[in-house]
Amino acid sequence: MAGSCVEVAITWRKSSYSSGEGGQRVEVAACPATVHVGDSKVPAGPRLAVSPEAWSRLVQDCQGSLS
Repeated sequence: MAGSCVEVAITWRKSSYSSGEGGQRVEVAACPATVHVGDSKVPAGPRLAVSPEAWSRLVQDCQGSLS
């Protein structure tokens, strides 16, 4: 499938807002056709997969609520 990625080959990045003190830890992996979101405290746990457009809208909405 064009644009898909293999789970073991993607690079996960932890959110700069994730605390090292046991709080929320969000990590994201971007592929050409999908953005994967997960909880780094539960690596084998569920992952959310959204389109890059949906991820962009979510980030914009979150940034707007912080200002």
